Amino acid sequence: MLDGAPTADAPAGSPSRAPDPETGRAGFAPFGHASGASGRRASASPAHGPRADTAAQLRRLLNLRPQAPLRTLPVADRALPGEEIAPGLFYSETRTPWPQTADFVLAGIRQDDVERARILAFDTETTGLAGGTGTRAFMIGAADWRDGQLRLRQLLIATLAAERAMLETFADWLPDGTVLLSYNGKSYDRPLLSTRYRLARLADPLPACGHIDLLHPMRRRYRQVWPNCRLATAERELLGVLREDDLPGSEAPAAWLQYLRGGSAATLRRVGHHNAQDLRSLCGLLERMADPPADPVQHTTGG
Repeated sequence: MLDGAPTADAPAGSPSRAPDPETGRAGFAPFGHASGASGRRASASPAHGPRADTAAQLRRLLNLRPQAPLRTLPVADRALPGEEIAPGLFYSETRTPWPQTADFVLAGIRQDDVERARILAFDTETTGLAGGTGTRAFMIGAADWRDGQLRLRQLLIATLAAERAMLETFADWLPDGTVLLSYNGKSYDRPLLSTRYRLARLADPLPACGHIDLLHPMRRRYRQVWPNCRLATAERELLGVLREDDLPGSEAPAAWLQYLRGGSAATLRRVGHHNAQDLRSLCGLLERMADPPADPVQHTTGG
């Protein structure tokens, strides 16, 4: 009997038995397909086309749109001002010419007289406005008078782990005899920093410092004159400072959190500009609130 010929056991119309060209053994060829090499080529292609076509059919069945090609996003502006003096801690310093005058006589605002060289104005930018243990300072700015200039220094942390280094550095700026200058710092900035020193298990240098807070003298003198005694009002009325494109302090927490999450540093740099202007205005307001220098004694000769 010839291979591939129908046998008595095979029903009519059943697939023919054809020898496998590789093994030589008989096998079945599907209905409607030729045996041999041409049959193998035909069966190698799926009934529904290549795999890519199958995926396209599935997308059509599921009513899915073809995925758009991924676009390369621009690299975020992550540049922070200043020098990285410790991992995640940035330090910047600027100096502005400031004519040196006499030391401060402050009897008019119920403060003791103080030497100019002992004063350190300070201001913080924080993660919230309510205070408490959950709020931390991410920027500390300080200003003092040196060599006929106003020296302005800022510390900025770019990571949470850098807070300890920032607190240690700020403590080094507070030698014995320092007198702090602030605007509402007695009620907000100073207690907040003291809390952060305690949580970091560091010695708190602030209780050893004197402290002049200009908010209270400003209220005593101008509360019946101005609509409010905020720093922006005081600097406008007494110094003629009108801020343009200034970032409100209430937006500072969001600017820092945006940077921590990988966003741009552009808004965070504006926070630094805001902090620097606060310090310059604070020093200018102390000049205006201080007692005027006494007139020199006039000596006359008798005739």
